[in-house]
Amino acid sequence: MFRGIGRHALVLLFGVLGAASVRADELFEALAGQAPELEVQALRQALGAMRCAQSRGAGAARRLAVIDYSQPSSARRLWIFDLQGRRLLLRDLVAHGRGSGEEVAALFSNEPGSHQSSLGLFRTAESYSGKHGYSLRMDGLEPGLNDRARERAIVIHGADYVSSGWLQAHGRLGRSLGCPAVRQEVARTVVDQLAGGQFLFAWHSDPRWLDASALSPCRQLAAGAR
Repeated sequence: MFRGIGRHALVLLFGVLGAASVRADELFEALAGQAPELEVQALRQALGAMRCAQSRGAGAARRLAVIDYSQPSSARRLWIFDLQGRRLLLRDLVAHGRGSGEEVAALFSNEPGSHQSSLGLFRTAESYSGKHGYSLRMDGLEPGLNDRARERAIVIHGADYVSSGWLQAHGRLGRSLGCPAVRQEVARTVVDQLAGGQFLFAWHSDPRWLDASALSPCRQLAAGAR
């Protein structure tokens, strides 16, 4: 595959690839150290999907949010990372769609009216004030998996049913119509941290959901996947 490329060019090429791999390893290790409760494979696949999207023209980002929907809604299963500072900015509660399950999300969809959460990589867009207050629109980057997010009005917003009080009363969070809803107390912070072209990766440990990802062929090359 490298026929016609001179030895010097090959050395430079593999040097660049090697340096990128080292940087990916370093970023993964730094973020993993900040979030020991986050499933390692979730973080690896989040970084891999982000790098795949960037290699296809998505552009750079300052923030990465990861949701582990294989954890129950009573867990703080949302992490927001500062990619430049390589640090954790926030770990908090997040709701799933009412069609996805009760305490644990088990079903996911891209279809309007399903009231289910969607998995995969999203790019955040504009903030706005709507019926749920200060909110953030997102665009799904994965055809067939989450690319109808804007059509479905899947946004980040605050909700009263995402709270410690609701957990104590019901043993789980309330559920959205598919949106990753957060606590009212942190909604503005979350929206401001993620607005304007950041990445959000929604993950689940059941491989059948992410096997359909258009980014799956290359996402495991990032973050030193082994």
